[in-house]
Amino acid sequence: MDWIISDELGLTVGHLVGWGAATAMIVGGVAPYIPQYRQIRKTQDAEGFSLYVCLTLLIANTLRILFWFGKRYEIPLLIQSIVMNATMFAMIHLCVTVKKKNQIIRSRDRIFTAQPDDTAQWLGQRSGIVGVEKPHRFYDMDRKYFWAWTDFQSYLDCMLVFSVFGAAITYLLIEFAPFVELIGFLAVFTEAMLGAPQIAKNLANKSTEGMSLSMVIMWTCGDLFKTAYFVIREAPTQFWVCGGLQVLLDIVILVQVWLYRHNTAAARRVRRGD
Repeated sequence: MDWIISDELGLTVGHLVGWGAATAMIVGGVAPYIPQYRQIRKTQDAEGFSLYVCLTLLIANTLRILFWFGKRYEIPLLIQSIVMNATMFAMIHLCVTVKKKNQIIRSRDRIFTAQPDDTAQWLGQRSGIVGVEKPHRFYDMDRKYFWAWTDFQSYLDCMLVFSVFGAAITYLLIEFAPFVELIGFLAVFTEAMLGAPQIAKNLANKSTEGMSLSMVIMWTCGDLFKTAYFVIREAPTQFWVCGGLQVLLDIVILVQVWLYRHNTAAARRVRRGD
């Protein structure tokens, strides 16, 4: 009887450990963005955070979701991708709102697609119809404004187009194994390059002011845990190889924090008006 209870207890403990690890994977992925979100809300300054971080994660997790239909991996990793996408849209919404509030001079709106009323106004003006106002918003093909739009809807529209296009191609090639493996590689490789936009932002500013150090530390801890989880759970090779690359980029950002510590302190004093 004792050995039966022991076996049952061992099974129960094993389940609890597994559920705990799965929960940590889901929640731990979004936890690093909580301090960054709170910092932006508190300071009303989004300049130190690169929105390309959000773009990187949105693409990576959308590809990972598509990869699941071709090669079924663990459900917690799928749920993590869905939760992460929702978190990134929340970050984008906050940053766009803050940047609009901080505009001293009203600049031209930049959007991903023209709204119906804008299109009608533009066509009316082109045809010479009297009484049609000049549109104040229309899609600008200049690449420098990509992912730098002034309304939240544009970011949603862009990712919707990407998702639909990706889903259509995946549906057509779902039986072609090399294509499925390519999606998996692109998903984890894109996520592995998550730190690259923030590294570039820090290099351009020669400072890490506006970037949450807590976020980066949690990135590093989370990526170490995630990579170990991939190895232990025997996730597809693409997952743990790119996880190691992600840890390396996290370390580069931490090195930048140390290198630019004096510039960051000076920028913080200027912002506070000291």
